[in-house]
Amino acid sequence: MGETPEFDEDEAPRRSFFRRWFRIVAFVLLVAILLPYLLLPLYRPAFVHPVSVPMLSRIFTGYDREWVAFDDIAPVLVQSVLMSEDGQFCNHYGIDWREYKAVVKDALAGEETRGASTIPMQTVKNLFLWNSRSYLRKVLELPLAVAADAFWSKKRVMEVYLNIAQWGPETFGIEAAAQEQFGVSAADLSRRQAALLAVSLPNPTGRQAAAPSAHMNRLANRVERLAARSGAYIHCLYD
Repeated sequence: MGETPEFDEDEAPRRSFFRRWFRIVAFVLLVAILLPYLLLPLYRPAFVHPVSVPMLSRIFTGYDREWVAFDDIAPVLVQSVLMSEDGQFCNHYGIDWREYKAVVKDALAGEETRGASTIPMQTVKNLFLWNSRSYLRKVLELPLAVAADAFWSKKRVMEVYLNIAQWGPETFGIEAAAQEQFGVSAADLSRRQAALLAVSLPNPTGRQAAAPSAHMNRLANRVERLAARSGAYIHCLYD
């Protein structure tokens, strides 16, 4: 007769412990992935003023943000940001697939790639995700952007974006940015001021709209020209 295998009395509790922790970790990850989709409908009403992950990271040190309704933002600012950040905003459903295909084509050809993030993508990234580039973040960001575009009106997407976008080390939202950089409200921005604020968005800690470099001025000149001809591109925001 063969020998009876020895039974390790500690093995069963150990396996049970790891299975329990695995279930807990899996549950936490599932909640973290699904939570933004549950919050999107709650963020739809105009009286809700959501805060972004970068704002939450400064909850103890403080940040400057004053919410302003979409209709109280100068149209020239909306036009400038739209033409600078996402010219096809009114024509896509959260993702500009044509731009994405061009980026993939450039990457496969070994060429330097350009950004293809839409305003809905930047909005959900700021609200729910993190800033550092990673494929995981993009995988989470893409369906969230489509969901945000579906749950919210285009006007609400733009309103939330302009109120959570970072315009300085501790400055968030267009009202705080307009006051800090030019001493005016978001409703009173001039076309030039709007263009300078728009081109500072990609580098909010390194670019100052009120003290533009020569490069910023060149970018602002282009944005100002595009904004002046943006009528056909902003039909979803102004009836």
